[in-house]
Amino acid sequence: MRKKIALFFACIIWLSVALQLYLMLQNRVVSVPETLVRFFSFFTILTNTVAAVYFTVQFRSMHLLSGPGSLTAITVYITIVGLVYQIVLRPLWQPVGLQKPVDEMLHSVNPLLVIVYWYEFEARKQVQYRQILGWLIYPLLYLVYILIRGSFSGFYPYPFVNVIQIGWQQTLLNALILFFVFAGLGVFLIFLGKMFPERKSSKTTIF
Repeated sequence: MRKKIALFFACIIWLSVALQLYLMLQNRVVSVPETLVRFFSFFTILTNTVAAVYFTVQFRSMHLLSGPGSLTAITVYITIVGLVYQIVLRPLWQPVGLQKPVDEMLHSVNPLLVIVYWYEFEARKQVQYRQILGWLIYPLLYLVYILIRGSFSGFYPYPFVNVIQIGWQQTLLNALILFFVFAGLGVFLIFLGKMFPERKSSKTTIF
């Protein structure tokens, strides 16, 4: 059953990522190579891709990426994707046509799928608070990448890190706030996971 769920979730997430790529290529205002670079410059796309890869790997072999904490880290990342979209980005634009359901998949449906899988299959009581520091490497590297590339290209994927529009001070303040949110959500999920009763399906030994 777990493999079937992983395959189903992987298909949904891969589909949403593929559809978003199709839409970006269809509506591109720059060259195809630049469009592809910009596509993978969105934290949403990168994180959904990470989740899709995780579920694909789980379907192929549950022994890979099955250590306690991997799924919790992905859950933190994609939950942030959903929260930032709902709170910050949703009021800024109104997608139409195919873009609307694709947006909902990437920012609402997929985060919920990961949360459900985390609740059902993560070995929650074995996840340690000290792991949170390592989880912050991914968003830190992402921030460095978009700031460096933005300084050359002028393209920043999100308004709250757009140095051109809001300046370095506000950008770094926004980034700092987000890092606290990442860490805080990590603490919350670990705490919550230890409060829930352990499920048989979440045991790391797989036969």
